[in-house]
Amino acid sequence: MTQHAVYFPDAFLTQMREAMPAHLSFDDFLAACQRPLRRSIRVNTLKISVADFLSLTAPYGWSLTPVPWCEEGFWIERDDEEALPLGSTAEHLSGLFYIQEASSMLPVAALFADDNLPSCVMDVAAAPGSKTTQIAARMGNRGAILANEYSASRVKVLHANISRCGISNVALTHFDGRVFGAALPETFDAILLDAPCSGEGVVRKDPDALKNWSIESNLEIAATQRELIESAFHALRPGGTLVYSTCTLNREENESVVAWLKETWPEAVEFLPLNDLFPEATQALTAEGFLHVFPQIYDCEGFFVARLRKTASIPALPAPKYKVGNFPFSPVKGRDATSIVQAANALGLQWNENLHLWQRDKEVWLFPAEIEPLIGKVRFSRLGIKLAEIHNKGYRWQHEAVIALADVHHRCAFELSRQEAEEWYRGRDVYPQTTPTTDEALVTFQHQPIGLAKRIGSRLKNSYPRELVRDGKLFTGNV
Repeated sequence: MTQHAVYFPDAFLTQMREAMPAHLSFDDFLAACQRPLRRSIRVNTLKISVADFLSLTAPYGWSLTPVPWCEEGFWIERDDEEALPLGSTAEHLSGLFYIQEASSMLPVAALFADDNLPSCVMDVAAAPGSKTTQIAARMGNRGAILANEYSASRVKVLHANISRCGISNVALTHFDGRVFGAALPETFDAILLDAPCSGEGVVRKDPDALKNWSIESNLEIAATQRELIESAFHALRPGGTLVYSTCTLNREENESVVAWLKETWPEAVEFLPLNDLFPEATQALTAEGFLHVFPQIYDCEGFFVARLRKTASIPALPAPKYKVGNFPFSPVKGRDATSIVQAANALGLQWNENLHLWQRDKEVWLFPAEIEPLIGKVRFSRLGIKLAEIHNKGYRWQHEAVIALADVHHRCAFELSRQEAEEWYRGRDVYPQTTPTTDEALVTFQHQPIGLAKRIGSRLKNSYPRELVRDGKLFTGNV
């Protein structure tokens, strides 16, 4: 494997030499930082079991090595990466896996460790969505996740990833994470704060990651991280779990931030050690029971993970000053709800009692029930999934609802051939060899829903969203 030239400031090297535990070699650290990163993926168990995914992809000649801390995670090596990017494979397009760095699977593993089963979770800094989608899979799409992202441009990417993975239990917000302690005190069973950081752990992916590095800048970032962790701690209910993580390596942004929280609320913060998270966890364990992952330990990105429990209430913050504004949706009940459910079921769209029908003008939405208590306390960018638009001839079902709710064994399900599915993803109408028996077809490939089509004569009219349409080479070439 070729090395790549990583930029290291001298002060950074000095700091790392001091921070490196005695059982690790500094030369190994430098060598690991200069090796390109191994690719890794996480199987989306909302769509497919790990065993079924392995048999589906077996003919492709992919080499998949299990990630020790995530049952659904695998390092992947494949020969045809040049010819066909991983993101253009059929399995990625239909949401069967997520391309996710192995060490970034650690925080969610820590959140659910020791059979922790939270039903209301917040992901404070959620884009692009690798951890939110991992949390949703662990929750089996039940309960609710508040996924917050401060950067407006990244909220869109976050939503695209959530919908590709068939996730229905997420509410999106777009705030500075420091507002939640005041806005939603003692609300969540579990909170993940994957904090914005100096990114020292990502040099294997980005050799120039440290170009703007300075000790002063790290200290400024750490000050923001303390404000974020304090806010998250206020938003956590007593008995709840908080996981704090970064992809950086210095103690100021890691151990010191968590130690500061414990010093501030000594009666209410309990560190939960991560030594049993997976068999080799002790290699990265700190004295406090955190995981400080230097890149040479597991041959992945540098990472830090701490898990804490809130053991008592703490005094509430002053109520926020902002106005949430009117909530433009109302619940759909009685006969209206029955007719929507019947029309959806007739097409093979089904959902459980975890999702409730709401309406705004001509739009019908499904909201996760667990998020309803937060309505009126916080302003949402997007809530649950958009199910349909009502028009005079009935309902125009939405793509994200089809991906999340379709029953692929329904009589409307219509399986495409590989070639037909490729046409579908290119946004073209499909002329299948056999014609579906129903006027509306639930289009599937590899028995996964990929959209909805109207039958017009022998043609299936493509409804794949324009912003998702792909060109270039698609699917797996060597099958």
